Amino acid sequence: MKLGYACLVVGAVVGAGGMQAWAAGDCGALAKLQIENTTISEAIAVAGGTPYPFSSGFGPAVVLTSLPAHCLVHGEVNHHKAADGQEYGDKFEVRLPVEWGGRFLFEGGGGLDGIVKPAIALQGAEVTPESKSALSLGYVVATSDGGHADHGPFAMDAAFGADPESRIDYNYRSTKLVTDVARKLMAAFYGSGAKHSYFQGCSNGGREGLQMVERYPDEFDGVIVGAPAFNLSNAAIAEAWNTDEIAKISPKKADGTPDLAQGLTEADLKLLVAGVLDKCDALDGLKDGLIENPEACHFDPAVLECGAGKTDGCLSAAKVKVVKDIFAGPRDSAGKAIYHSWQYDSGDSADGWRVWMTGNQMMPSINVLIFPSFFNGLALRGVGPKIDIFHFDFDKDPARIAKSAEEINAINADWSGFRKHGGKVLLYTGVSDPVFSALDLIRFYKEVKAANGGEQGNFTRLYLAPGMNHCSGGPGLDNFDTLGAMQGWVEEGKAPGSLIATGKTFPGRSRPLCAYPLVAKYPGTGDTESAASFRCEKP
Repeated sequence: MKLGYACLVVGAVVGAGGMQAWAAGDCGALAKLQIENTTISEAIAVAGGTPYPFSSGFGPAVVLTSLPAHCLVHGEVNHHKAADGQEYGDKFEVRLPVEWGGRFLFEGGGGLDGIVKPAIALQGAEVTPESKSALSLGYVVATSDGGHADHGPFAMDAAFGADPESRIDYNYRSTKLVTDVARKLMAAFYGSGAKHSYFQGCSNGGREGLQMVERYPDEFDGVIVGAPAFNLSNAAIAEAWNTDEIAKISPKKADGTPDLAQGLTEADLKLLVAGVLDKCDALDGLKDGLIENPEACHFDPAVLECGAGKTDGCLSAAKVKVVKDIFAGPRDSAGKAIYHSWQYDSGDSADGWRVWMTGNQMMPSINVLIFPSFFNGLALRGVGPKIDIFHFDFDKDPARIAKSAEEINAINADWSGFRKHGGKVLLYTGVSDPVFSALDLIRFYKEVKAANGGEQGNFTRLYLAPGMNHCSGGPGLDNFDTLGAMQGWVEEGKAPGSLIATGKTFPGRSRPLCAYPLVAKYPGTGDTESAASFRCEKP
């Protein structure tokens, strides 16, 4: 749908090319739109090509020049004052393109939310000035801060957990509230609603997407879920376990806390990855730095243990034990598993792995930054005694956290409501994800398939990206088109087969990401850098 000059022309705006007329619906009038329990603070016409500095929070901003002419709306829904006097609400951003394809996309948040992301929904792992986005593809895009503003470092403040309303918004309701507002904005701006509605999110955004599938099954036609925090309460315990394990072999910093980056060093982890590749790289028919059949990779780090009198090119017995314990997953004192085990893979020494597990010179481990706040602010709802991540009690503390797990987690495998209206779910994760175990997602995917008709209920697909860390990055191929695949699946009935993946780690290389349980295999002939030479086969 293109809004032409029959609609009100909203003045002139300054774009990349100077003053130009902007023909659209009455963008400015959206600021006066009356929506229950909602305040719209501004509605601004933005010219196509207007430079927009975009930053992911890591590294310098990239100035985008690819955004189309659109109406930018900011507002808040469910504003309220908590018992402690703090004010909360779901702040949002919605961007409505002039040339609209009749599609709506909600982009999920991340971490503990608290920040309104630009409602752009960039597509692809690498950001350039000309990057494609859902907005540039003609989608209306919405985002929210999850029901609270963050006030802590690294967007990891969970003090909002003491407020029941804000806690519910973060756990599952914020997406629904903002989606309802976005639908009213579309109806007012275009005179009609969306023909197709999608959700896309990674990490906590992936959890938010699964919450919609499970709790609000009629809202979206297609949900794209990356590295989801669906089993968040137990995964958080795993992060405490990993932190405590590495702390056992770490020297102390000046403040008395363990220097995790010196417990398992980059050199230690590179040695680990070299051993994993030596054991498993060729299992897919080609030794190329990518393990395409990870579940066939049975690696024992004991092969790296230093022999008598040897200290170089090996790991001490203490480090080998810590590595084994981390990848085996957390257990209580009786040996009962609390979370899933982890897969050994080629990305276990990359920056994106270490920044979560060990930290680096620039910042501490993200586990140390985010999960104490998660435990004490959200899982325990601000009620003490506080949990110290370096002194986590794996016998007693899990039960305290479990009290809020039902509200936080998205682990209901019954997706019959979503399936009934024809909804589709595309899941993906990096095999080298250090935050949420790929093996745990595989376990849950099998549960979902079994609970929804097995192979007959073909409405969900899972893709594993070898070498990829959390959501992106790592020595893998992390650039693949999930939105295009989902759009074709929903609107044309074309269930996706393999996704073609590329990435800057291997310039000029492409590989198929096969729908689980199929794996990519090289038959022995053809260009080893081309996805066309590989076949998706049963392992």
